[in-house]
Amino acid sequence: MRDLTNEILELIRRTSSSLPPDVEKKLRESVERETPGSAARGALETILKNVELSRAQSTPICQDTGTPIFYVHYPEGWSTRKLKEQIRAAMVEATKKSYMRPNAVDSIYDKNSGNNLGGEDFPSVHFEEVDADEPLVIELMLKGGGCENVGAQYSLPDNRLGAGRDLAGVRKVVLDAVQKAQGQGCAPGVLGVSIGGDRGSAYIKSKEVLFSEMGTRNTDPKLAELEERLTHEANTLGIGPMGFGGQTTVLDTKITGMHRLPASYFVSVSYMCWAYRRRKMTVTGVDVVYE
Repeated sequence: MRDLTNEILELIRRTSSSLPPDVEKKLRESVERETPGSAARGALETILKNVELSRAQSTPICQDTGTPIFYVHYPEGWSTRKLKEQIRAAMVEATKKSYMRPNAVDSIYDKNSGNNLGGEDFPSVHFEEVDADEPLVIELMLKGGGCENVGAQYSLPDNRLGAGRDLAGVRKVVLDAVQKAQGQGCAPGVLGVSIGGDRGSAYIKSKEVLFSEMGTRNTDPKLAELEERLTHEANTLGIGPMGFGGQTTVLDTKITGMHRLPASYFVSVSYMCWAYRRRKMTVTGVDVVYE
């Protein structure tokens, strides 16, 4: 089996230091919606200058390099154990090169491992097997702690918000999560929302949906409509970039539906900050393509 440690290291470098084109494009469009001379516009202009400098210097976009979340779509016959070993080795090297800040802290003993490895769960690696003739695809998202802190999970009905077990109720609780986040989530953010599932699987799916490109809509027309509506309504709350007020609080909304037990109706919101760091690499034979 091919050793892809160096290629995965490059994936980490690109993810940490260079925003994807669709995210940067959305941020640049957002600048034009803010009033010249306003704090909101100034915040976005500073963000974009930071994006340019980070890319040019191969330095992290944000001092919080986040929780590394890998999704590995591997062809039948590949060893997931060896792939995970290569990912972990690449993460250690990325930390040495300062592409990643040492982030893995033992919660019991409050000790930082110093190399971004922590037990079997840090970094987070998810595997999915594909047909033997398909390419290997590794996707990486770096999920910052500030935006992770303002994620939320609701159990419907929520009488406090008047939210029932329907899409109208989903709308109410998602907007409540955005309102509560204020500037602490490093707006403008992107919302990943899962409807249904259990408490654990729902949060996983709410992050998984964030791997899709900006502007792509759910194939279910009801959910696609809700995605558009939530983005629009969140931007009327006046929170704005970094909580300074303005027109741009949410850049996009992604929703996925899950089956659930009759007794439960969870709505889980994963908030992604403006540093929407996600990249992928595709390996076909000897060729490696980064996106």
